[in-house]
Amino acid sequence: MFVTLEDETGTTNVIVWNRLIEKQQRELLGARLLTVYGVWQREVEVKHLVARRLVDHTRLLGSLMVESRDFH
Repeated sequence: MFVTLEDETGTTNVIVWNRLIEKQQRELLGARLLTVYGVWQREVEVKHLVARRLVDHTRLLGSLMVESRDFH
């Protein structure tokens, strides 16, 4: 499976092999904030991160959210 992760610096393509999908399907499909540990694979100008472990940090989002403020 190919997954594209995006942050303020750009995008990263992540390769997740079937064995890891079977072990960590909940993290892969359910996380809103995901850490991927893996190995970089580089071929000329193409770079992919081959995932070895996934960590769901969704629970931390509550502490990052701020209330909307109206400045008018």
